[in-house]
Amino acid sequence: MRAMRKMYQFFLDKPIKKGTILNDAYEILNIIGAGSYGLVYLCRELVSNERKVIKQLRPSKHMCKKEVDMFKEEMSILSSLNHRNIPKIFETFSSNGSLFYVMSYIEGDNLEDLIFHKKRTFNEEEALFVLTHLLDFIDYLHSIDIFHLDIRIPNVMENNAEFYLIDLGLAQSPQNQQEMIEMKLQDYYDLGEILLYLLYTTFNSKYKKALPWTEELSLKPETVRLLKRLLQINQPYSDIAEIKADLQSALNVQADPI
Repeated sequence: MRAMRKMYQFFLDKPIKKGTILNDAYEILNIIGAGSYGLVYLCRELVSNERKVIKQLRPSKHMCKKEVDMFKEEMSILSSLNHRNIPKIFETFSSNGSLFYVMSYIEGDNLEDLIFHKKRTFNEEEALFVLTHLLDFIDYLHSIDIFHLDIRIPNVMENNAEFYLIDLGLAQSPQNQQEMIEMKLQDYYDLGEILLYLLYTTFNSKYKKALPWTEELSLKPETVRLLKRLLQINQPYSDIAEIKADLQSALNVQADPI
């Protein structure tokens, strides 16, 4: 059954061909992403000649009301945002039964490509610096009751030391206080995982057996405290103000010897 479903999706979800004109306004230049329920294209806007990104709900998902509703929720959330480092949505449209939305194109590399393909490393201070940017994004989203819920290294872009947060496909607004607490902790935990990922880019193991990060990484106590609370090893953070205070403390001691 699963194999048949995969085959069905393979034939139905073929990307739209390069050169195709969408909505009489956008020429497809290339496909640049394929998620579990969306296909992402780099396009050229015919009138302005500017590059835009267009996301399409996979055709195989059209029969599932939940997937369609999630895609519409993503469009609604993006339409409500106004942050210079988060993609802006310009319009939505449907064509041949498919749903699309158009958003700004962000040039640069995501952290996954920087780390694994370009072999970029981040020392402790640089990793903390990235976290300051991510906190700014999350602070903005949480202030308008939106929770990203998918903060991972492929979803953080960098261009000329400027960072951007992308892909709000799983973002949600909580329905009650308990959901808000859980979503907030999820975003905080994801921030901790990204910070840990960045810190490991400079790590070279001397041992065959893997050890806990607290033993493998040589970090300032302030950074350890920050990580343990983000990852909920110690008392989790209750708000971003607490995180910012501990992050600033961790940055302040970076010039001091360990």
